[in-house]
Amino acid sequence: MYVFGAFIIYAGLHMMFAPDAASHPEQTFLVKYFNKHLRLTKDYRGGKFFVRENGLLFATPLFLVLLVVEITDVTFAVDSIPAVFGITRDTFIVYTSNVFAILGLRALYFLLAGVLDKFAYLKIGLALVLVFVGVKMVVEPWLHISVGVSLAVVLGMLILAVLISLLANKKAVSPGNAG
Repeated sequence: MYVFGAFIIYAGLHMMFAPDAASHPEQTFLVKYFNKHLRLTKDYRGGKFFVRENGLLFATPLFLVLLVVEITDVTFAVDSIPAVFGITRDTFIVYTSNVFAILGLRALYFLLAGVLDKFAYLKIGLALVLVFVGVKMVVEPWLHISVGVSLAVVLGMLILAVLISLLANKKAVSPGNAG
Protein backbone atom coordinates (compact mmCIF):
# COMPACT_ATOMS: atom_id res chain seq x y z
CA MET A 1 0.00 0.00 0.00
CA TYR A 2 2.91 2.36 0.64
CA VAL A 3 4.09 2.04 -2.96
CA PHE A 4 0.57 2.61 -4.32
CA GLY A 5 0.10 5.55 -1.95
CA ALA A 6 3.41 7.09 -3.01
CA PHE A 7 2.48 6.59 -6.68
CA ILE A 8 -0.87 8.31 -6.19
CA ILE A 9 0.80 11.22 -4.35
CA TYR A 10 3.29 11.52 -7.22
CA ALA A 11 0.45 11.41 -9.79
CA GLY A 12 -1.44 14.15 -7.92
CA LEU A 13 1.60 16.41 -7.63
CA HIS A 14 2.50 15.78 -11.25
CA MET A 15 -1.05 16.67 -12.31
CA MET A 16 -0.88 19.86 -10.27
CA PHE A 17 2.55 21.13 -11.33
CA ALA A 18 3.41 19.54 -14.69
CA PRO A 19 2.79 21.48 -17.89
CA ASP A 20 -0.47 20.68 -19.62
CA ALA A 21 0.19 17.94 -22.19
CA ALA A 22 -3.16 18.58 -23.89
CA SER A 23 -1.77 21.70 -25.54
CA HIS A 24 1.12 19.66 -27.04
CA PRO A 25 0.05 16.01 -27.26
CA GLU A 26 3.00 15.21 -29.52
CA GLN A 27 5.27 15.87 -26.53
CA THR A 28 3.77 13.11 -24.35
CA PHE A 29 5.81 10.01 -23.56
CA LEU A 30 3.44 7.60 -25.33
CA VAL A 31 3.33 9.59 -28.56
CA LYS A 32 7.12 9.99 -28.61
CA TYR A 33 7.58 6.27 -27.90
CA PHE A 34 5.20 5.12 -30.65
CA ASN A 35 6.62 7.65 -33.13
CA LYS A 36 10.03 6.12 -32.51
CA HIS A 37 8.95 2.46 -32.63
CA LEU A 38 6.23 2.45 -35.32
CA ARG A 39 6.29 3.46 -38.95
CA LEU A 40 3.71 6.24 -39.00
CA THR A 41 2.22 8.26 -41.82
CA LYS A 42 2.30 12.00 -41.33
CA ASP A 43 -1.41 12.43 -42.04
CA TYR A 44 -4.71 10.66 -41.45
CA ARG A 45 -6.02 8.34 -44.17
CA GLY A 46 -9.74 8.48 -43.57
CA GLY A 47 -10.81 5.89 -41.01
CA LYS A 48 -7.88 3.55 -41.68
CA PHE A 49 -5.53 2.40 -38.96
CA PHE A 50 -2.96 0.97 -41.39
CA VAL A 51 -1.95 1.67 -44.99
CA ARG A 52 0.57 0.13 -47.39
CA GLU A 53 3.09 2.41 -49.05
CA ASN A 54 5.85 1.05 -51.27
CA GLY A 55 5.14 -2.45 -49.99
CA LEU A 56 5.61 -1.42 -46.32
CA LEU A 57 2.89 -1.34 -43.69
CA PHE A 58 2.45 2.03 -41.98
CA ALA A 59 0.26 2.94 -39.04
CA THR A 60 -1.78 6.12 -39.34
CA PRO A 61 -2.14 8.78 -36.65
CA LEU A 62 -5.64 7.37 -36.05
CA PHE A 63 -4.04 4.10 -34.87
CA LEU A 64 -1.79 6.15 -32.58
CA VAL A 65 -4.86 7.87 -31.13
CA LEU A 66 -6.49 4.49 -30.53
CA LEU A 67 -3.36 3.18 -28.76
CA VAL A 68 -3.11 6.21 -26.51
CA VAL A 69 -6.82 6.07 -25.58
CA GLU A 70 -6.69 2.35 -24.77
CA ILE A 71 -3.45 2.62 -22.78
CA THR A 72 -4.98 5.51 -20.86
CA ASP A 73 -8.06 3.38 -20.08
CA VAL A 74 -5.90 0.55 -18.76
CA THR A 75 -3.75 2.96 -16.75
CA PHE A 76 -6.79 4.54 -15.12
CA ALA A 77 -8.24 1.12 -14.38
CA VAL A 78 -5.03 -0.06 -12.71
CA ASP A 79 -4.55 3.28 -10.97
CA SER A 80 -8.08 3.26 -9.57
CA ILE A 81 -7.58 0.02 -7.63
CA PRO A 82 -5.15 1.47 -5.06
CA ALA A 83 -7.18 4.69 -4.98
CA VAL A 84 -10.29 2.73 -3.96
CA PHE A 85 -8.23 0.82 -1.38
CA GLY A 86 -7.40 4.25 0.03
CA ILE A 87 -11.09 4.65 0.79
CA THR A 88 -12.23 1.12 1.69
CA ARG A 89 -10.94 -2.45 1.98
CA ASP A 90 -14.28 -4.00 0.98
CA THR A 91 -13.34 -6.15 -2.04
CA PHE A 92 -16.84 -5.99 -3.54
CA ILE A 93 -16.69 -2.19 -3.63
CA VAL A 94 -13.15 -2.28 -5.02
CA TYR A 95 -14.10 -4.62 -7.88
CA THR A 96 -17.42 -3.01 -8.76
CA SER A 97 -16.06 0.54 -8.64
CA ASN A 98 -13.25 -0.50 -10.97
CA VAL A 99 -15.70 -2.13 -13.41
CA PHE A 100 -17.90 0.97 -13.39
CA ALA A 101 -14.82 3.17 -13.84
CA ILE A 102 -13.77 1.20 -16.90
CA LEU A 103 -17.28 1.24 -18.38
CA GLY A 104 -17.86 4.92 -17.75
CA LEU A 105 -14.46 6.49 -18.36
CA ARG A 106 -14.72 7.16 -22.04
CA ALA A 107 -18.32 8.40 -21.88
CA LEU A 108 -17.46 10.65 -18.94
CA TYR A 109 -14.38 11.96 -20.73
CA PHE A 110 -16.40 13.03 -23.77
CA LEU A 111 -18.99 14.61 -21.51
CA LEU A 112 -16.33 16.54 -19.59
CA ALA A 113 -14.33 17.46 -22.69
CA GLY A 114 -17.13 19.72 -23.84
CA VAL A 115 -17.42 21.64 -20.58
CA LEU A 116 -13.91 21.33 -19.16
CA ASP A 117 -12.98 24.89 -20.09
CA LYS A 118 -15.73 26.10 -17.73
CA PHE A 119 -14.05 24.30 -14.79
CA ALA A 120 -10.53 25.72 -14.76
CA TYR A 121 -9.86 24.65 -11.18
CA LEU A 122 -11.15 21.09 -11.51
CA LYS A 123 -7.68 19.80 -12.43
CA ILE A 124 -6.29 21.21 -9.18
CA GLY A 125 -9.22 19.72 -7.24
CA LEU A 126 -8.62 16.29 -8.76
CA ALA A 127 -4.90 16.56 -8.05
CA LEU A 128 -5.64 17.40 -4.41
CA VAL A 129 -7.98 14.40 -4.21
CA LEU A 130 -5.18 12.14 -5.45
CA VAL A 131 -2.73 13.59 -2.94
CA PHE A 132 -5.26 13.15 -0.11
CA VAL A 133 -5.97 9.52 -1.01
CA GLY A 134 -2.24 8.78 -1.38
CA VAL A 135 -1.41 10.37 1.98
CA LYS A 136 -4.30 8.48 3.58
CA MET A 137 -2.87 5.21 2.27
CA VAL A 138 0.63 6.00 3.53
CA VAL A 139 -0.40 7.13 7.03
CA GLU A 140 -3.10 4.46 7.52
CA PRO A 141 -1.07 2.39 10.05
CA TRP A 142 -0.70 5.43 12.32
CA LEU A 143 -3.82 7.47 11.57
CA HIS A 144 -7.15 5.90 10.61
CA ILE A 145 -9.46 8.11 8.59
CA SER A 146 -12.96 6.64 8.30
CA VAL A 147 -14.65 5.96 4.98
CA GLY A 148 -17.27 8.63 5.70
CA VAL A 149 -14.66 11.29 6.44
CA SER A 150 -12.64 10.26 3.36
CA LEU A 151 -15.65 10.51 1.07
CA ALA A 152 -16.65 13.84 2.61
CA VAL A 153 -13.15 15.25 2.04
CA VAL A 154 -13.06 14.01 -1.57
CA LEU A 155 -16.55 15.30 -2.32
CA GLY A 156 -15.78 18.60 -0.58
CA MET A 157 -12.61 19.12 -2.63
CA LEU A 158 -14.44 18.43 -5.89
CA ILE A 159 -17.39 20.68 -5.00
CA LEU A 160 -15.04 23.46 -3.94
CA ALA A 161 -13.05 23.18 -7.19
CA VAL A 162 -16.26 23.37 -9.25
CA LEU A 163 -17.63 26.31 -7.23
CA ILE A 164 -14.38 28.27 -7.48
CA SER A 165 -14.32 27.59 -11.23
CA LEU A 166 -17.90 28.80 -11.65
CA LEU A 167 -17.23 31.92 -9.57
CA ALA A 168 -14.10 32.66 -11.60
CA ASN A 169 -16.09 32.27 -14.84
CA LYS A 170 -18.86 34.51 -13.56
CA LYS A 171 -16.36 37.16 -12.53
CA ALA A 172 -14.58 36.94 -15.90
CA VAL A 173 -17.80 37.61 -17.85
CA SER A 174 -19.34 40.19 -15.53
CA PRO A 175 -20.29 43.51 -17.19
CA GLY A 176 -17.56 45.41 -15.32
CA ASN A 177 -14.87 43.17 -16.85
CA ALA A 178 -16.10 43.32 -20.45
CA GLY A 179 -13.62 45.08 -22.68
